[in-house]
This record gives sequence, C-alpha cells and structure tokens, in this order.
Amino acid sequence: MARSLALFALLGIAAGAPFAAHADEFYSFVDADGVIHVTNVPQDKRYRRVRTQPLASRGVYRVTLGARPPPLLRRATTYDDHIHAAAQRYGIAPPLLKAVMAVESNFDPRAISEKGATGLMQLMPATARDMYVDDLFDPAQNIDGGARYLRSLQDQFGGDLEKVLAAYNAGPEAVRRAGGAIPRIRETQSYVRRVLALYDQYMKGS
Repeated sequence: MARSLALFALLGIAAGAPFAAHADEFYSFVDADGVIHVTNVPQDKRYRRVRTQPLASRGVYRVTLGARPPPLLRRATTYDDHIHAAAQRYGIAPPLLKAVMAVESNFDPRAISEKGATGLMQLMPATARDMYVDDLFDPAQNIDGGARYLRSLQDQFGGDLEKVLAAYNAGPEAVRRAGGAIPRIRETQSYVRRVLALYDQYMKGS
C-alpha cells in the first residue's frame, strides 16, 4: 500500500518560478504515480488550492512530516459535520471515525507522514485514488475517503474491528499474511490499541 512521496515546488521553489504574489496560498495535486505535487505557483490545470495558515510571519506552512504529538480526545471538532455525513454514508460509527482520525493525524488536515500518508485520515495516494479522493488536503474528501476505506475493510474482514484497524494501518495483505490476526508489527499493534482506547472513550462520552 505504501507509495513514495515527493513535494515539488513547495512555497514557490520551482525551476525558474518566481515567488508568488500571494504567499498565503499554495496548490496541490496527486499525479498518476501517486506523487503529491505542491506549489504556490500553479502551472498545471490539475493543481487545486489548499487552504493553509502561516505558522509565523515568515510565511512557513505546516506540512507535517514524521512524528506527531499524542492523539487528543476532542469531543467537538470543526470536522464533525463531515465526520457524521461520511459515517452515515458508509455505515461507520462516528466515534470510530473520530478515533481513527485522532490517532492518524491528531486532527491536522495538513499532516503528511514520512511514507506519504496525507490529511486527516492519513490516506496513501493509491488508496485515495481507489476511494475517489481528488484532493487529499480537502477535509471533506479526505474524511469521506477514510470512511469509505474503513467500510471496505469491514466488508473484507467481516466487521472484526481489530483486523479492520490493523489493515487500515498495515494494509489488508499484511493481515492476511498474518493468518487473519494483527500482524506482529510493533507500530500496528500499538496503533490498534490506541484507536480502540479512544473509541471506547468516545463511546462512553468520557
């Protein structure tokens, strides 16, 4: 499931490209090879605007790579409408969708992992294409794609939540290779425990 990630022309750093007049905007698209392109000087009609906020007056943007802080238990988020719409559309419990989002991105729509997983639900580019997501940075599309993927995994693994979560993290083939169990991958085992713990807390309303 993993694909490589490249960020091209980030913040206007492109061959021969001048710095854009609007430093508070940049654009992205995912090409046919699953590579994410980001620029503030769009020269291709496939680019779409990404909403961002500068971290400081220097115009630096939060495109997260690598480790993130521990997931937060957030009762209300700015994405609740998208969460409930996607959950209803695909028959996913909203607390589960929120728990996955918390562990995956800590509710950061601009999060990008070292492996290239992107956005609130940390979708890989290939998975995003399969789930009909055009803009990985768009919260509504990203959440919808994540919910659709969770439903697909539920169908594959008979609704076994541990297997579904393990497959979301490590890929369905890794679960099948493990004989239908959680793979012996430390990251995956920790991931399943963390999502289930948050899911339980969301369900209890605590």
